[in-house]
Amino acid sequence: MVKPLNQNLISGVPSIWISRQIERSHFHTKTQLIQRLQDCNDIMSVSLNHNNVLKYGFLNDIFTTNHLLNSYVRIRKTNYAYQLFEEMREPDVVSFTSLIAGFINVGRPKSALTIFGKMLESWVLPSSFTFATVVKACSMLADLRTGQKIHSHVETFGLQHNLVVRSSLIDMYGKCNNVDDARRVFDGMDYRNVVSWTSIITAYGQNALGECALQLFREFNSFPSNSPNQFMLASVINACSSLGRLVSGKAAHAAVIRRGHESNEVVASALVDMYAKCGSIGYSEKVFRKIPNPSVIPYTSMIVGAAKYGLGKISLNLFMEMINRRIKPNYVTFIGVLHACSHSGLVDEGLEYLHSMHKQHGVAPDAKHYTCVVDMLGRIGRLDEAHQLAKSIRVEPDQGALLWGTLLSASRLYGRVDIASEASKWLIEANKQVAAAYVTMSNTYASAGKWENVHSIRYEMKRNGVYKEPGCSWVEVRDSAFVFYAGDVSSCARGSEVASLLRDLGRRMKERGYVGGSAGLVSVDVEEEAKEEIVGLHSERLALAFGLVSIPKGVTIRVMKNLRMCRDCHEAFKLISEIVERDFVVRDVNRFHHFENGSCTCRDFW
Repeated sequence: MVKPLNQNLISGVPSIWISRQIERSHFHTKTQLIQRLQDCNDIMSVSLNHNNVLKYGFLNDIFTTNHLLNSYVRIRKTNYAYQLFEEMREPDVVSFTSLIAGFINVGRPKSALTIFGKMLESWVLPSSFTFATVVKACSMLADLRTGQKIHSHVETFGLQHNLVVRSSLIDMYGKCNNVDDARRVFDGMDYRNVVSWTSIITAYGQNALGECALQLFREFNSFPSNSPNQFMLASVINACSSLGRLVSGKAAHAAVIRRGHESNEVVASALVDMYAKCGSIGYSEKVFRKIPNPSVIPYTSMIVGAAKYGLGKISLNLFMEMINRRIKPNYVTFIGVLHACSHSGLVDEGLEYLHSMHKQHGVAPDAKHYTCVVDMLGRIGRLDEAHQLAKSIRVEPDQGALLWGTLLSASRLYGRVDIASEASKWLIEANKQVAAAYVTMSNTYASAGKWENVHSIRYEMKRNGVYKEPGCSWVEVRDSAFVFYAGDVSSCARGSEVASLLRDLGRRMKERGYVGGSAGLVSVDVEEEAKEEIVGLHSERLALAFGLVSIPKGVTIRVMKNLRMCRDCHEAFKLISEIVERDFVVRDVNRFHHFENGSCTCRDFW
């Protein structure tokens, strides 16, 4: 016996209102009823037509009932849709797939997988659209194991050559950090469209393989019939952002303009982020100001970009502009705001923003926000407050690594061996940032003159096979990236010219009072040289020298570095900018430094 469908689903609608509406309704055909269901856009109209389904005897008509289920899905009332589904006598592939899609659309991928499991236990066979939809649930969860099982079902049901299914599988493997399987699916395709190409390019970009993403984009463009859409261009721009490839980013921007996508907010936000991460904050602002009605996403990109550049006041002004336009900030916006306060020494303002997050904006602070505050307090020497805050926060290991790593760096800077020791112990026991924790602790002891402790830590590192990440920097010249490693002059491009220029610059800096490798200047938590001649060959200096001999005057030299820039190199770069009368930008792991006329935008606060 079929359960009644109307009692619990329409009970929330006033019965008098429904009865009056029914009296006014004079349609009796299935076609008219389905048309009404397709036009429904709120719970009242769906409930009314649900009642009509019952009244006019279409309760057991699967075609009509699926339209009713879709109506609930469309207005995001998935609980009602699920209840209707449960009461259907024989749901078909459309019923299952609609409900799965409904759960995904409201951010409930686990519920979607549960319904798919019920489908596999029934007589209903999944369609290609069912598989493409349920694979998206695995993408949202980054659930590789379930995704691989569904991939097996795709093969079993003979849908392995379906273009839509394959594109969704590529996306799923990419989001699960399994680029090799994503590439295998892509390579096995007989025909590829812009969606499948976008999926594989995005997979590489999301997994820190930006060079591969750009190479695939070049391959895509080698086919005259191919035309990138806005989603592909956004992925390519994001790859340029991660690599710091300004020339490639500008080329992508040109493609955006040619294709008429500059008004697309996703693309524009990616461009704002790309220019900021490539050290061209002026271009970021130009792109941002051309967005007609920017939402929270481009505002957040601009706030974070200015913060990384040390332009804290600009970030805060943008935030106030956003609030005045009644745009609600999200949790990432506040990370940018707190980051801006931290890198500009605006501690009091930062604490005010932290306290206002939940009270005024309904955004609950999490570990990332508190990490910004720990960094903010630590930078100005309020280590005890930062320490107490770090101890009071319950965090997962991954988030805790960033929190305690931040505290460790601050305590090393101010010679607080006690706090540094506790922070490094937390990181080592949690097996997070182990090499950095050992090296930073070693440098803290060295700064305090505790050489026995230094040797003990170095011995412990060797015994446990822990090695420090080598410092490397790269610079882009004519769309090619040239990589440099600390102390390695022999294998670098134009090595003899680079070495000669560095010797000449070293001589001219000494004439101005510079003493390389001075105590308190070399930050050996990034590259462990102590001797002047080794400090002079840090990777960022090699990259800068190469840029000076390779990039014409008048063009800003942009150096990217995988670690934090050391203080000695920071002082050297300020002097060099004055000597050669050129400006250059360094992007290290924390922020940007723009050197010009003997000074840096960070004002020696970073």
